Amino acid sequence: MQIRPMTKEDCVQVAAIEATSFSVPWSLKAFTETVEKENFRYFVAEEEGEIIGYCGFLFVLDEAEIPNVCVKSSARKRGVGKQMMSVLMEEAKKLGMAVLYLEVRESNTPARALYKSLGFEENGIRKNFYEHPVEHAVLMSKTL
Repeated sequence: MQIRPMTKEDCVQVAAIEATSFSVPWSLKAFTETVEKENFRYFVAEEEGEIIGYCGFLFVLDEAEIPNVCVKSSARKRGVGKQMMSVLMEEAKKLGMAVLYLEVRESNTPARALYKSLGFEENGIRKNFYEHPVEHAVLMSKTL
C-alpha cells in the first residue's frame, strides 16, 4: 500500500467510495474542485492501482479542518485509516498548523477510537449535525 497526494485523476474512484460510504456524499465535482485549491491537502491510499482510502484537510492560517477520512469497506480494519491520518498529520505539521479539527458521527465508535489513538480529544457536540439519519457530531481536536 502506498499513501500519496490525491490527483484529479483519482477523484472518480474517490467519489465512488464516498457514494457507498456516506448518506450525504460529496460529489465528483466537489472532489475535483477541492484537489485544485491551494488551501487543501488530500491523500489517497492506493493498492495495486486501486484507491482504497482517502483523507484530507483544509487550512486557514495555522488551523486545519479534516472534512473527509474514508476507507473502502473491503479494506477496513487493516490500519489504512491510521496510516493515512499519520501522513495527513505530518503534512499539517510541515505547513505550520497548530491544531487539527474534525467532526465524527456520535455512533461511529471505530472512527472515534482511531482519532483518540492518534491523540485527538473530544471537545463537544454539534446537535443534529448529520442527516440521513439525523445524528449528533462529536467535535474533536488535536494540538500539533
